[in-house]
Amino acid sequence: MKIGIDIDDTIADLYEVSFAYAQKYTIEELGRSAEIQDYTAKHHFYLNAMHGWNEEEEMNFWRRYYQEILMLEKPFTFAAETIQQLKSDGHEIVIVTARYPEENFDVEETTLKWLKENDIVYDEIIFEVSDKAKVAVEKGLEVFLDDSFQNCLAVANKGVQTFMMNTRTNKGLVDDKIERVYSWPDFYSKIKKEGKF
Repeated sequence: MKIGIDIDDTIADLYEVSFAYAQKYTIEELGRSAEIQDYTAKHHFYLNAMHGWNEEEEMNFWRRYYQEILMLEKPFTFAAETIQQLKSDGHEIVIVTARYPEENFDVEETTLKWLKENDIVYDEIIFEVSDKAKVAVEKGLEVFLDDSFQNCLAVANKGVQTFMMNTRTNKGLVDDKIERVYSWPDFYSKIKKEGKF
């Protein structure tokens, strides 16, 4: 079975690091209050909505802190072990990420180094994916795991069994075609229970 997996807020806890950096940036560089707007994200652009950034402010934030954030984020508990178990069970792991190139540093090199250092195994990795549904079809994915409701819905609409990793920013977003999972052990157990092994 081919399993497609996102990185940020799915394998790695991007929110924890990026939110702290966003607070620092908003307070120290923009000179604004740290108070945030309550926001449920259908996609990954939650930091600008929470902090009321305009497009230029958001671009400046990522230009300045993107590399640091990618290097500091940690894998979710049991992510590496579960992915290794899936590989041991004979499944093919395809990492599908929207991570994009930057002028200041090599995003692919940084990502590959992070995956290796954190014992995240995979068969293939695809960068700069803006349309995960298209990639899911092209690669023949049978299962897909992401935190973005928008991505999950698009993939699920292509007939791929889709799971959404529960995060602080996607709570309350529901669709019958998407099954929410609360941890990596939960993801593994749900696939196993549904006869995918």
